[in-house]
Amino acid sequence: GNKNNFGRIAVWNLFFVLVHFLAAKFILGAPCVLIFLILKWMRRHQATDANIEQFLQAHNNFLPIRYSYSDIKKITKNFKCKLGEGGYGSVYRGILRSGNEVAIKILNKSKSNGQDFISEVATIGRIHHVNVVQLVGFCFEYSKQALVYDFMPNGSLDKHISYKDGDDPLDYKNMYEISLGIARGIEYLHRGCDMQILHFDIKPHNILLDQSFTPKVSDFGLARLYPTNRSIVSLTATRGTLGYMAPELFYKDIGGISFKTDVYSFGMLLMEMAGRRRNINAHVERSSQIYFPLWVYDQLGKDKELERVDVIEEEREIARKMIIVALWCIQLSPNDRPPMRKVLDMLEGDMDKLQLPPKPLLYPRE
Repeated sequence: GNKNNFGRIAVWNLFFVLVHFLAAKFILGAPCVLIFLILKWMRRHQATDANIEQFLQAHNNFLPIRYSYSDIKKITKNFKCKLGEGGYGSVYRGILRSGNEVAIKILNKSKSNGQDFISEVATIGRIHHVNVVQLVGFCFEYSKQALVYDFMPNGSLDKHISYKDGDDPLDYKNMYEISLGIARGIEYLHRGCDMQILHFDIKPHNILLDQSFTPKVSDFGLARLYPTNRSIVSLTATRGTLGYMAPELFYKDIGGISFKTDVYSFGMLLMEMAGRRRNINAHVERSSQIYFPLWVYDQLGKDKELERVDVIEEEREIARKMIIVALWCIQLSPNDRPPMRKVLDMLEGDMDKLQLPPKPLLYPRE
């Protein structure tokens, strides 16, 4: 009987020790695992931050002014006037010591992992062109990232394309002038500097208008820099906005990804400017995207006025020219789309010299 008791006690003791061991392991282990994960996360972020800091130091000589976060607070009067917000963060109005008005984009760091910040600073930090928004300065204090731009009092182009009240200050001629400015801006990005800059997100929302309605290409969060001799580029992830994205971003067999993706987006934008209506409707994701270019093409064929009856001959000519150029820009095959230099020549040249493009194909033929 004693033997049995002894065995029972031994089992109980073992059980007791095991329970305590597991409890201790759990109680001590959970915080250990947590601490380990937190440290790992911090190390990754610090590595990213260190990389960004290293980049900023290395390119210091061509970058705009670097502000401290307390400067940013002063400039925006403690973030008093909010201009808008998006997935990237928020935009505030501010005034520099010089009296110049600026727009300050405070980046939401968790969303971008610093990539948007680097893209913007690396691309527009190095260029000056009348049709590209000017990066006045930036702030980088690890978790605090901000970009400082010239303030654009007339907002973004999308508000003027689908103007509800009919009293928009922009007429056809203005729209045409604005389209030339945008084309010059994109052409400069592609060919104007020592690196080729592909924007990947040309759309009305990203075209800002200054005091005198001069257009500025903005929002370089998706932009990439490539050597000028590289005709086909590699992309890790599809980027852009539905309705403006070139088909080769979806269908790999159409052709490689190149500066022609920006040409396609410009074509969609140009068509909206000419037809004075948005090509995308959030509710009908694909159908309206398909419908708009075909609708425009059919209007050209009928040689009838583009949806606006009260338009004089000159305006009609301008609209027609913009639409023909737009239809060239959205050709399915990248090889059939003109480069931006040619787009400009077509827009500025004689209407009679313009050839009608083939009807836009929407998908690769099966």
